[in-house]
Amino acid sequence: MSFQKLGLSSELLKAISEQGYTTPTPVQQQAIPHILAGKDVLAGAQTGTGKTAGFTLPLLQRLMENHDPHQKPRRIRALILVPTRELAAQVLESIQTYGKHLPLTAEVIVGGASINMQIRQLHRGCDIVVATTGRLCDHMHERQINLSSVEMLVLDEADRMLDMGFLPDIKRIMGNLPKQRQSLLFSATYSASIKALASQLLQNPVAVEVAKPNITSENVSELVYGIAKENKRALLSYLIGSNNWQQVLVFVRTKHGADRLEKQLTTDGIRSAALHGDKTQGARTKALDFFKNGKVSVLVATDIAARGLDIDDLPHVVNYDLPQVPEDYIHRIGRTGRAGSSGAAISLVSPEEAHLLLEIEKLLKRHLPQVADTGYEPVSLKVIDAPKKAAPNKTTGKKDFRHSKPAEKKEYVTRNQAPGSKPKAQGSRARSR
Repeated sequence: MSFQKLGLSSELLKAISEQGYTTPTPVQQQAIPHILAGKDVLAGAQTGTGKTAGFTLPLLQRLMENHDPHQKPRRIRALILVPTRELAAQVLESIQTYGKHLPLTAEVIVGGASINMQIRQLHRGCDIVVATTGRLCDHMHERQINLSSVEMLVLDEADRMLDMGFLPDIKRIMGNLPKQRQSLLFSATYSASIKALASQLLQNPVAVEVAKPNITSENVSELVYGIAKENKRALLSYLIGSNNWQQVLVFVRTKHGADRLEKQLTTDGIRSAALHGDKTQGARTKALDFFKNGKVSVLVATDIAARGLDIDDLPHVVNYDLPQVPEDYIHRIGRTGRAGSSGAAISLVSPEEAHLLLEIEKLLKRHLPQVADTGYEPVSLKVIDAPKKAAPNKTTGKKDFRHSKPAEKKEYVTRNQAPGSKPKAQGSRARSR
């Protein structure tokens, strides 16, 4: 199927052609006709499958159907909610790219930027607002934004917004929107919580699901390195340096950890930058630009970057720390292996994170392949014999820990090491690092 068969306008088709695209992705093929028909849509698809263009293209065409070029100031007719600033910038770029031949304007409302400048932009008027929920609620509280004319609402990466605790903000925003509107909910995962949210926001939605839930791209090769926590940094530097990796996205759990690892890698002679929520918007934009342009080889990021990073042909993603939420593993490694390209996802897993690895494998319903020889002393990554529950008191029926059998100590083993065997001696490669 070609884009011409989707019923898009000549202006949009021209912009698509200028980007070199000829064939819509599956989510675009399924979602665009329903959106053009004015239906509410609940769409679930893996990251990197073209969800942004899947709602941007028909949104622009729908707005042009009743566009009044003489109205001043412009009324906000479309609202797009996203979880992060980076994703807001990506969506705005998509609107500007595909709407370049249309007389529509868009503004971004996100935290970390000047609120006074945003107020001036809103007073000038615009057709589309792309916003993070917190900053939008700030403008609503100060009565600096009027959402009474919104005809289309889009929740992009809705599952991530729920994970980040934005549901109260979303509900508050919904209370300020017209009841008669077209609503679209796009999500990387198609969970029960997303369906529950959809039942509150959407009216008789068309369900579009182009990928099975909780699966990773076939274009991504995955490997687990069992490694002691104190050796992770050395192993990461070795992998980057020895393999001459030029572009690596490294995920860590905390903001402090991101800054610390960035400094350590820089000390190792690896050009690095950090990206997390405590950085100003200017610093975040600069770090991302340096990474995209090759001025730094490594971008160390918290999960704020797991959504909204659109980097062509990103070859390597490294989980320096495993995520606390198993679904975030899918979002993280979805940054590579996009648009038909191949990619590699490496996870450095310490014994303390063995339970997190187990949860990820349960979610994926498969084992992740592990490297047998990391060059370091083997560590154990399999959890066996969980602590036993307290025995009930025969008289009262209540749990009596005085008569319980002591919990057995958890034992961790690698898949290549029998339980109780002596650890392997540290190899020469490890000593040379």
